[in-house]
Amino acid sequence: MPAFSTTLAEEGVLFDDWLLVEGGRFREAETEALLRSGPHPSRDPATNLADLRAQVAANAKGVDEVRAMIAHFGLDVVQAYMRHVQDNAEEAVRRVIDRLGDGDYDYETDSGAHIRVRVTVDREARTAAIDFTGTSPQLATNLNAPAAVTTAAVLYVFRTLVDADIPLNDGCLRPLRIVLPERSMLSPEYPAAVVGGNVETSQAVTGALYAALGVMAEGTGTMNNVTFGNERHQYYETLSSGSGAGEGFDGTAVVQTHMTNSRLTDPEVLEWRLPVLLESYAIRRGSGGAGQWRGGDGGVRRIRFREPMTVSLLTGHRRVPPYGMAGGEPGALARNVVERVDGAVVELAGNDVVDVAAGDVLVVETPGGGGFGPAPGTVRPGSGVGGAQERARERPDLLKG
Repeated sequence: MPAFSTTLAEEGVLFDDWLLVEGGRFREAETEALLRSGPHPSRDPATNLADLRAQVAANAKGVDEVRAMIAHFGLDVVQAYMRHVQDNAEEAVRRVIDRLGDGDYDYETDSGAHIRVRVTVDREARTAAIDFTGTSPQLATNLNAPAAVTTAAVLYVFRTLVDADIPLNDGCLRPLRIVLPERSMLSPEYPAAVVGGNVETSQAVTGALYAALGVMAEGTGTMNNVTFGNERHQYYETLSSGSGAGEGFDGTAVVQTHMTNSRLTDPEVLEWRLPVLLESYAIRRGSGGAGQWRGGDGGVRRIRFREPMTVSLLTGHRRVPPYGMAGGEPGALARNVVERVDGAVVELAGNDVVDVAAGDVLVVETPGGGGFGPAPGTVRPGSGVGGAQERARERPDLLKG
């Protein structure tokens, strides 16, 4: 997770249509050689190979189960129900579209890049176009998000609006037409760097869509990626922030939201495996945006290093605060610092790299979520997110919390 990569080759080893299993044999020697190749080879091929073997085993188990299902029910029945699952998902999303109105939003990132999205609803066809025309061109940094990542963010947002317990599948995308300008930061060309796009820009796309739809205030908007290591150790984690508030519900403090889908390592395991001390992990009180419904508070994480390490950070909302909606206040900006063992304090950028010595402490203060609706006793006409605030008032049924 390098902070300053500019090409894909700087982000690790590329698997380009790599044959992993041939004739029932896991190509371990060949794959290990690939992992050890290139300017930035894997530091731990054994762990990578174990992960890949587990994925192969999971797929093999899936094949066995599908074959057993076909043997029991028959191929025609299994295929019919697979179609039913997708058709049901399609109809569920169309019911969401029936309640939507047109909307647009211009989401500015800390780097100054813009994600522009316009949602246009065709009520007769019960479809929606999600058009990212006007988004910033492909970046020289690593905050480019491959088209698959952008599509996944769109799929996620519309799935959250479905008030039904349906499995996630391709049927959800059938009523949606996604327009991605080529060579933009949301559809880059090889060999653009993309490691920050998967973790950071995906969150920004999600926030832009919720704003355009007038559903809820901005929450995390970043995964707060922290990587540290040296010749003997390596570790990567994402840190929770405050979630955004919406009509009828407050945000939640220090929670993984939207595209993160990850959990932290237990403190005991972290300290057992790595030469670090987790000094504290606390709620950052008062960092959530004020409003009729308040945004969730962010967190404060303090890690003390027992050995020299290199720390790499990919984080957002260090310059642009998470937006409030319908008159709600934005969440508090986040902050990254290193407290040196000699008492000096080093302020870090959102995307940054720093060498730390034994005794130094990394402090990451994550952003709070935006508030929704004006706080009691305040009148702020025109505040919040563009035209989304009125749409949010008109359609509180879109998201129940």
